[in-house]
Amino acid sequence: MTGGLARLVERAAAHDIVLHSLEVSVAGRLVHSAASDPHGPHVPHRMYSVAKSLTGLAILGLAHDGALRLDDPVAAHLPEFGPVHDLVARTTIADVLSMRGPHARTTYREGEPDWLASYFRVPPTHAPGTIFTYDTSGSYVLSAIAERAHGAPLKWVLRERLFAPLGAGDDLRVLRGPDGVGHGGSGLVCRPRDLLAIAEMLVGGGARGGVRVLPAEVVEQAIARRSDPSMQTWGGPLRAGYGAQIWLPPGGGWMMFGLGGQIVYGDPSRELAVVVTANAQGCQAGDQRLVSLLLEALEEDPRSQETPSLAPPAPPHDAAYARRIDGSFSLVAGEGAPDRIRVSAGAERAVVEAGEARFEAEPGRTTAFAREDGRGTIAAGWTAPGALELRADLSGDDILRRRVRLVRTDDGLVSVQAQGFGPAASPRDDWFGCYAPTSS
Repeated sequence: MTGGLARLVERAAAHDIVLHSLEVSVAGRLVHSAASDPHGPHVPHRMYSVAKSLTGLAILGLAHDGALRLDDPVAAHLPEFGPVHDLVARTTIADVLSMRGPHARTTYREGEPDWLASYFRVPPTHAPGTIFTYDTSGSYVLSAIAERAHGAPLKWVLRERLFAPLGAGDDLRVLRGPDGVGHGGSGLVCRPRDLLAIAEMLVGGGARGGVRVLPAEVVEQAIARRSDPSMQTWGGPLRAGYGAQIWLPPGGGWMMFGLGGQIVYGDPSRELAVVVTANAQGCQAGDQRLVSLLLEALEEDPRSQETPSLAPPAPPHDAAYARRIDGSFSLVAGEGAPDRIRVSAGAERAVVEAGEARFEAEPGRTTAFAREDGRGTIAAGWTAPGALELRADLSGDDILRRRVRLVRTDDGLVSVQAQGFGPAASPRDDWFGCYAPTSS
């Protein structure tokens, strides 16, 4: 298979980027739809910071309706947090929309309460409206303002204002922060196909299939260049320009971008709409690499390309390399390693239990699974004599990528490297250990 999209898939696999789904439409007609089991265009997926862009659209729509003004100070909409520093008091909704708030970084910390209050309590670092700083707490403030102005939780704000007119969003969810605000900075969970409808609507200037969802001027406001993100280090496509919680790549069009490789892209000049879901956390800056790979692939007319097949990257496998490893093993040396592991592995089956993690796979095969905390795949392969590698991908309310490599040497020792990537990973997922068979 040839073409830009096929190269995208090949290069993503080389970076251990798991592509979950890919859909492309031109002039409202679906020309590519590909998915990797158990994911797909109709399977809800955590979209992370794509939520920012939709929250921005909701704010612009509320402003158009007169429920708020873009030059309103954000503190005026949340007076319970006053009095505030003068630079915070001067910060307007328009400043926050363009990521030009007064803080150098996100003010809250995961696992701590009072995310909303942190925006008004953490000392500012610069004047608002001046410097681009990527700040998810600012988007969280916009979520709270949207909820108050609309009089409903953010889930319903987004459904009623954006999704429902398109016949979409029936199972849309917005995760909440610890203080109960809908997480419009990162908490969106929805179907990729529903986001394709949103993208087509924006490409259509606010209308799709004869249905007007947003006034044309609201769409124009959303994708107008408002700030300069070129001081950040996220790579070319994310340094060219920024609108109202929407990225503006250098080649034209606009982009919504979420952690792990969640991408919604539109180019009105080509009537092009694209949605990608992925788990790129196993590669350093993998989600940013994926943006570059996608834009390069789209330089070719999508209508002239074949639809690629998606499959999660799996370790290479040669059954001749398989060795029998059975039993319980005790730690001899290591770094962050569990005291014991259990292994039952051979040419046809591999089970590894280490700490709280359990891996079970068939070497040479990728297996899809679904369970209470999400869905994903696991694959295993004998990559060298006595060397077994396992790779697992999990997507639920968070994403997780795990890799484990075991090497059995002739002296009976088993050396292990374990890695975990993504918001659902913990420090216990990363360790090295050397193990000897436990004495009976």
